[in-house]
Amino acid sequence: MKSWRRILLVILGALLAISAASGQSTQKDYLTALEADKIRDAETPNEKIKLFIQYADDRLKKFQYELDHPSANRHAEMLNSLMNSYIGCVDDASDLIQEGIEKQQNVRAGVDLMAKKATEFLDVLKKISAEGKEIDIYKFNLDDAIDGTQDAIKDAEKAKKNVAPPPVRRRN
Repeated sequence: MKSWRRILLVILGALLAISAASGQSTQKDYLTALEADKIRDAETPNEKIKLFIQYADDRLKKFQYELDHPSANRHAEMLNSLMNSYIGCVDDASDLIQEGIEKQQNVRAGVDLMAKKATEFLDVLKKISAEGKEIDIYKFNLDDAIDGTQDAIKDAEKAKKNVAPPPVRRRN
């Protein structure tokens, strides 16, 4: 009888430990610990959107550098990882814009930044698609990045129409 209680107690303890571990906030696998902290510490959605766009820009520049200066080992893995990281950052920024609009938050600056930078990103991605070296290695992820960036541009254009207007100052 006591052995059954011990077994039951061990099982409950294990389940409790598993549920506590899964309840912790998860870090995006494409962000460093420092980047995740900066996102978490950002106070407004605009700040978070700006950070995600900066990180997307960084990943795209690193991708271009890796193409021009291939590493001796894990080159294909690095290219695909950087492109996936870029896609994740753009998607998260776009999601924050949509969430901000739904909550009627002031995300106008984030929307404008997304519209501007995503267009620049798309130009770079199309150039890589047309002229890129070793395109077979990362073609699938590149196509996904182009589609995701085009969607982000469309979402930003829609958001410009739906975003809360800036506050009007009244003169007394």
